[in-house]
Amino acid sequence: MPTPEPLLMGILNVTPDSFSDAGRHLDPDTAVEHGRRLAADGAAIVDVGGESTRPGARPVPVEEELERTISVIERLAAGRDTGPAGLRISIDTTKADVAAAALAAGARIVNDVSAFRFAPEIAGLVAGAGATCVLMHMQGEPLTMQEEPRYGDVVSEVKSHLEERLAFAIAEGIREDHVWLDPGIGFGKTVDHNLELLNRLDELVAIGRPLVVGTSRKSLLGRLTGRRAESRLPGTIATNVLALAGGARVFRVHDVAEVSDALSVARAVMAGRAPADEG
Repeated sequence: MPTPEPLLMGILNVTPDSFSDAGRHLDPDTAVEHGRRLAADGAAIVDVGGESTRPGARPVPVEEELERTISVIERLAAGRDTGPAGLRISIDTTKADVAAAALAAGARIVNDVSAFRFAPEIAGLVAGAGATCVLMHMQGEPLTMQEEPRYGDVVSEVKSHLEERLAFAIAEGIREDHVWLDPGIGFGKTVDHNLELLNRLDELVAIGRPLVVGTSRKSLLGRLTGRRAESRLPGTIATNVLALAGGARVFRVHDVAEVSDALSVARAVMAGRAPADEG
């Protein structure tokens, strides 16, 4: 069976304190320009986030998160008719007010690192809008999640959590085919936990929903290579290619063009032939 075409989710952080591109896209004009570049590079989704979820990050007031994100989403959504066909805008938030405003502004995906635990009412907003959601596993919250995370069997526990959150989403009226799941690489996990999850992705794929993987530039790669965030592209590519082989479908990355090329080559190797349109 051919490997489904991967979806690239380009990361657009409009925050001053992201771990890898702090403040670079905080200006709305710069953010919109970068979002358009991500789409031109092959992103099917541009994921806009106004609150850092790096380890130790502190919450941002609702008003500030709205100010950072909504005008950017409106402008990116308004340009879809002249940009890449089918581009979807995602809002990376755990706040109901931000999710509601983003959906009204044109976002079609809510990416919630808390999987609706922090604001259960987001599920109803997603259901009412007919939107898609990404439900992620995270132990604790960003401020404290890396303080000695522990598991018996990390894969089994993450799988159980994702199954429970999927059931909650469906019970709240979200269509099952509108739910994507994310194991939360780097969110309340040690390096070994992250490696175990990546090595056993097939067990999470077995849940039956598209699996989102986000390893881009993360500290896991720094621990393995000694590289700073801006020099972790080779590690990002390696983990995403392996995740593709493990059954992941959506890849949340900073470097869209480079990862897209790597996944295209990997798919061709896995299929044993070039894509049909290349002869």
